[in-house]
Amino acid sequence: MPQFRSLDRLALSLMLMCCASWGLQQVLAKLALAEVPPITQAAIRSIGGTLIIGGWSWWRDPNLFRNDGSLWPGLAAGVLFSLEFMALFVGLQWTSASHAALFLYTAPFFVALGAAFLLPHERLQLIQWLGLALSFVGVAVALGVSTQQGLTPLIGDLLTLASGALWGMLTLTVKATRLSEVPAAKVLLYQLAVSAVLLALAALGMGESLPTKLSLVPAASLVYQTIWVAGFTYLVWYWLLPQYHAGEMSAFTFVTPLMGVLAGHFILGDPMDAGVIIAVALVLGGIILVNRPRAV
Repeated sequence: MPQFRSLDRLALSLMLMCCASWGLQQVLAKLALAEVPPITQAAIRSIGGTLIIGGWSWWRDPNLFRNDGSLWPGLAAGVLFSLEFMALFVGLQWTSASHAALFLYTAPFFVALGAAFLLPHERLQLIQWLGLALSFVGVAVALGVSTQQGLTPLIGDLLTLASGALWGMLTLTVKATRLSEVPAAKVLLYQLAVSAVLLALAALGMGESLPTKLSLVPAASLVYQTIWVAGFTYLVWYWLLPQYHAGEMSAFTFVTPLMGVLAGHFILGDPMDAGVIIAVALVLGGIILVNRPRAV
């Protein structure tokens, strides 16, 4: 069996960098919406990520692309990934980046809920059901905050919540199919490559077009999302994954929605009232309980 290490200073630093980067992504994507349509942004991100991850994977292990029976579940994962980011980027037009970060990272809630019914070997304990209940209340509080602001923010919230649910469905697909037995880099590449095609077609179908010129902030946002997030940070994650305890790494991802909410507040001026703070605390607390190690 492979020997996994506990997180050392290098791993801790890299994990914090990744989580901060992922939390900031929604803020920068929203800033780019002024000049780059939402689905076009998502397509550019996936195309760039496919080239970076695909090139790195080919260099590291050309055998990664051999036929191993994972094609059909891989295509299904790619479709779910496409829908997830379509819902997220369209929803960002109508809700705050803070709410988008919170709702996207409800994915562990949906994974735990689905696993309780679809994966019998992963039955939840009482403390995890309590975590699901806390997260559900937190989502309800956050949606309640949006209803006070009108219909448009609520629609954006529901779309970004749908992106979290789709991410959860994607995770369940990976866990319940042949994808659970193939290298993580190949699973990621399925998602990026399929979504690159589907999102590009969706952008064309919606009448979106590439901008003829970009100002500094939208251009920097696209570079950040494509090269830094979809390329570099994903490579860092998959470099760390085979070396360190996955449970310890997963625990650090709870930092991501918190970073997203804080970035939305300090960069975009998203309100940080009592309702938002309570919703964030409930959702994060619930997710932490859901992901507690099970008693042996």
